[in-house]
Amino acid sequence: MIAENLKQVEENICAACKRVGRNRDEVTLVAVSKTKPVEMIQEAMAEGMVAFGENRVQELMDKLEKIKEPLQWHLIGHLQRNKVKYIIGHVCLIHSVDSFRLAEQINQESEKRQIKTDILLEINIADEDSKFGLKKEQVIPVLKQMAVLPYLRVRGLMTVAPFVENAEENRKHFQNMKKLMVDINQKNIDNVYMDILSMGMTGDYEVAIEEGATIVRVGTGIFGEREKKLQY
Repeated sequence: MIAENLKQVEENICAACKRVGRNRDEVTLVAVSKTKPVEMIQEAMAEGMVAFGENRVQELMDKLEKIKEPLQWHLIGHLQRNKVKYIIGHVCLIHSVDSFRLAEQINQESEKRQIKTDILLEINIADEDSKFGLKKEQVIPVLKQMAVLPYLRVRGLMTVAPFVENAEENRKHFQNMKKLMVDINQKNIDNVYMDILSMGMTGDYEVAIEEGATIVRVGTGIFGEREKKLQY
């Protein structure tokens, strides 16, 4: 199943790139492996997958214990400051930085290990009360604060778009993310690179790619629906 699903996702990514004249190598597929057992991750690895996304720090650490191969682990879920110390040096990218205080903590823990940590700013592009992330008007002031943190590299932006039945409904949000990224780049803020745009999930990643996503995060489309516990 996973092999077939990955093949289908790959075909969809290629088709989306072709529609808008992008190269396939501009888009990284992150397999969202949260709640999935190690065996399923290994099945995806056997098909060539190396980038995996986890939501929870504890679950990520448990999987790191069991999987020794050098993978690209992405922390895509909400991150609490007291959990930062566990993941520094183990993840290639933290997608969900939504405050200066969290960035400070990441900088502090990175300094202890003498490494630079790549991060994305999480943007609540649709202003949903239920979602984490910065509002658009908060982004530039926060970025200017973060720019002085020497053990951080701000690489771009991430968003979790609204859950919609029709992916087209999220096109405007993806367009706004791309515009925000371009606007930030034009300001030439030191230590802020803005070359990564993480947006699009199983239901809407093709539209996200058409609007400029460089990372798409696909879970259900690869691993299938989460198993429901049997009701007795």
